[in-house]
Amino acid sequence: MNTEFRKNRNTFLVVNHLKLHVHGLVWYYNQWYINISFPTRVKMTFIAKTFYDLKATTLEGDMVDFNVFRGRVVLIENVASELNELQRRYPHRLVVLGFPCNQFGYQNCSNGEILNSLQHVRPGGGFQPNFTMFEKCDVNGTNTHPVFAYLKDKLPYPDDDPNSLVQDPKFLVWSPISRTDISWNFEKFLIGPEGEPFKRYSKKFPTIDVEPDIQRLLRLTKT
Repeated sequence: MNTEFRKNRNTFLVVNHLKLHVHGLVWYYNQWYINISFPTRVKMTFIAKTFYDLKATTLEGDMVDFNVFRGRVVLIENVASELNELQRRYPHRLVVLGFPCNQFGYQNCSNGEILNSLQHVRPGGGFQPNFTMFEKCDVNGTNTHPVFAYLKDKLPYPDDDPNSLVQDPKFLVWSPISRTDISWNFEKFLIGPEGEPFKRYSKKFPTIDVEPDIQRLLRLTKT
């Protein structure tokens, strides 16, 4: 079957059936407008040397140096109700960090409204996080937060689902696109007690089911 490209700067109109390769990705579309950036100057993303070199700003505006997490297991996700339960079960040796992101269906509101939204909208039911919440940030594209640039460099794809990415091109709102990109909210990253990125989990993997891996890593911590 023939495929016709009509190129206008960075926009392709794909007619009929197209097998598109971009940065090692393969997508199949029928008559989609796909915006893909081909910059002449590539902005190099900063990659920290170690997990403990990272920093991030909380919703309250406080800068957190990740060096304070030495010797503790760290679980990173945007937000999920099960995070409260995991933090409650392991209050001293596990650190749960929440990073809201607005790159997936624009589901998150402004920083000042995030806690109220969590309490009354999603998850709702009066939910109040018992773990540290950070400011909203980008996890993909040119402005990827250094925390996620580091994690994606060390863990390029989810252990339980190495092949999936965003299926609908209308949700690809960042540039450039990379195979290591986070596909949706609720991807999770688990870091061991010595700062080694241990495992990345897909959006489909239930947060509470990370617990056996947490227990495995906790056995390595010094008491």
